[in-house]
Amino acid sequence: MHIGKNAAPASIQVPYKKRFRMRNNWDYLIFIVPVILYFLIFCYGPMYGVQLAFKRFNPIHGITSSPWIGLDNFQRLFDSFQFGRILTNTLVINLMKTFISFPIPIILALMFNEMKREKLKKTFQTITYAPYFISTVVFVGMINLFLGGESSYINNILDTLGFGPIPFLTDPKYFSSVYVGTDIWRNCGWNSIIFIAALSAVDPQLHESAQIDGASRLKRIIHVNLPAILPTIIITFILQLGKMMTLSYERILLMQNSLNIEASEVISTYAYKVGLINMDYGFSTAVGLFNNVINIVLLLAANKLAKQYSSSSLF
Repeated sequence: MHIGKNAAPASIQVPYKKRFRMRNNWDYLIFIVPVILYFLIFCYGPMYGVQLAFKRFNPIHGITSSPWIGLDNFQRLFDSFQFGRILTNTLVINLMKTFISFPIPIILALMFNEMKREKLKKTFQTITYAPYFISTVVFVGMINLFLGGESSYINNILDTLGFGPIPFLTDPKYFSSVYVGTDIWRNCGWNSIIFIAALSAVDPQLHESAQIDGASRLKRIIHVNLPAILPTIIITFILQLGKMMTLSYERILLMQNSLNIEASEVISTYAYKVGLINMDYGFSTAVGLFNNVINIVLLLAANKLAKQYSSSSLF
């Protein structure tokens, strides 16, 4: 059949074919609807309230009718005498979490992967996963039993050994270490799951070839396992940097007291106190927006560096 110059190319029919396929697979597309609704309702819907950061919110007038004040809320934040302290505390705790606790799930996953006895492996995995499922209130209560006061378990042991009690929860200089240490205890097992899953995809023939070449177990871990999970490590690290300014305020508030507040007041607890306790919703929104903007900048910068120096990135 002869096709003229003005005839439509065959590729123009592709959208119709795709539409036809979508009609035939409508039952599969239904599964996407809850996900779309979740993001619309809980992620994009609340973004309407971001404008509070630029307004003097009045509950009587509502969000729409409250007067605009520009960047005054942000100026209040930067001029606050607490700004430098809460920013420093947030960065110190998150940097410690990133560079101390981040490698531990990777090491734990490598250790689990090397265990040959399945029953023993599952037992240790269950032990490390269990703290993650403890509620925050109960978890902080356990921290108080172990570290709080002179009669705590750890201080009793130290006293028996002749070292004397240590004010873990009342001295500001110990707060960051206690928070990060307990965070490792709670989350390291759960965070190792993604690396265990990545290690399960490693081709066994690579290990067999390395063994034939005389590679020891340690060398196989370094030269076979680590390169295989390196993309997962990079992406997880990028996501971790994207949360550099974010800390869960619930646990910090429960661990916070008048003696350690110098080191325990962070951006999230400050926004909570100003917004919900003092009912200054506009200022609290400005604090949260500043926090999120810094997180986005760090995420984009980390992703760009990862794309430039490795083959793995988020986008």
